[in-house]
Amino acid sequence: MAELIGLRQMKINQQARIVAVQAQGDLGRRIREMGLIPGTVITVIGRAPLRDPVALRLLDFTLTLRNNEADHIIVDPLAAASGALS
Repeated sequence: MAELIGLRQMKINQQARIVAVQAQGDLGRRIREMGLIPGTVITVIGRAPLRDPVALRLLDFTLTLRNNEADHIIVDPLAAASGALS
């Protein structure tokens, strides 16, 4: 397992698996209702010019998330796919 990081630290085109949502109350519920739950694989597909919000691809849809929301999500980065054949 790679080092766990916050979603905000992910780079564009990087994939990761969500391991925890640390938000409570209404914010935690909102994040989970968007499909951001432990075990879900996400890909960062873009960022606004000032790096907020971040665009994510998951479960066949795209959503944007503000950095203050992304700060509550801990992810496990997935290894980049290699184009080489064994």
